[in-house]
Amino acid sequence: MSTLFTPLKLRSLEIPNRAWMAPMCMYSAPDQGPDTAAPTDFHLTHLASRAAGGAGLVMAEATGVRPDGRISPWDLGLWNDTQQAAFTRVTAAIRAHGSVPAIQLAHAGRKAATDKPWLGGRGLGADEGGWTTVSASAEPFEGLPTPYELTQEEIAQLVGDFAASAERALAAGFQVAEVHGAHGYLINSFLSPLANYRTDAYGGDLQGRMRLALEIVEAVREVWPEHLPVLFRTSATDWLSEDPADTRRGWTVQDTVQLAKELAARGVDLLDVSTGGMTHDARIPAEPGYQVPFAERVRAEAGIPTAAVGLILEPDQAEEIVATGRADATMLGRQLLREPYWPHRARAELGDSPSWPEQYGYAVARPRKG
Repeated sequence: MSTLFTPLKLRSLEIPNRAWMAPMCMYSAPDQGPDTAAPTDFHLTHLASRAAGGAGLVMAEATGVRPDGRISPWDLGLWNDTQQAAFTRVTAAIRAHGSVPAIQLAHAGRKAATDKPWLGGRGLGADEGGWTTVSASAEPFEGLPTPYELTQEEIAQLVGDFAASAERALAAGFQVAEVHGAHGYLINSFLSPLANYRTDAYGGDLQGRMRLALEIVEAVREVWPEHLPVLFRTSATDWLSEDPADTRRGWTVQDTVQLAKELAARGVDLLDVSTGGMTHDARIPAEPGYQVPFAERVRAEAGIPTAAVGLILEPDQAEEIVATGRADATMLGRQLLREPYWPHRARAELGDSPSWPEQYGYAVARPRKG
């Protein structure tokens, strides 16, 4: 059996393989009315089909812990009973296909209140369904409005919002909760000196800038069952220190290693290692596997399991990553949009037997006649 299709145990949860579906925003939830931000039949089909496709873990997209935490008015949210009830159909369908349902809890911060990306992704005014955005400091992301700087009292409320959404996620049937601390969104904006100019306990040195991330993880871990894992997605670098021509001070992989150690001490079980998103003009060498070295370094230096992401396209590529210990799992994003049944193809190419749903397996295995 290939390493990619061996189980991975996190706490008491055994995930059947290491080819996982990454969270990807679909911008397809209702933006008004009683079902605002609740998953629809589209989300059910989208996520369940990847479970049927053989992904060991299927993670729902960045889900706002409160209304202003969504990237767009059409994002998923988990702050009320209607949303929670709608998610139960999704988790049941994922589990019925033998996959583990996971959810990414998020707040988009200064990159919130935008239009759908295929419509340009511009900031939306209040008359278009937008809202005032919030961040670590009153520092806008390029092309978007200036955010409001959160007070310490509002930060405390935000921490509680993450915990409340985690409780709802558990009640809805999710087995894994991931805290979204990457891609320039709210938690990441506190971490990076490129966006955090605060002089209070949530700014300044590395320990201050990590404070919000650590408090949120502690709050989520407190309400999440001891036997189930909590994950954290990070941008391992802002891609500034890797560019000799860029003199700006940003978040670095050295910072990520230190953060990973602190997260592990607070009950995080795996670091989902991505990069970038803090600034639009960073020079990023996007090529197959370009983010894997960061997952590898964090795993080696912080002693925490990692998942590798980013242009993982072919089965032998994913197999090499986990078989050589560069990461413990692979997160597949756009490749699973292009090819929902990629894990079954990967199993066959790596010498394993595909685990098709029985309704499909007979037809797939049966020789075609005529």
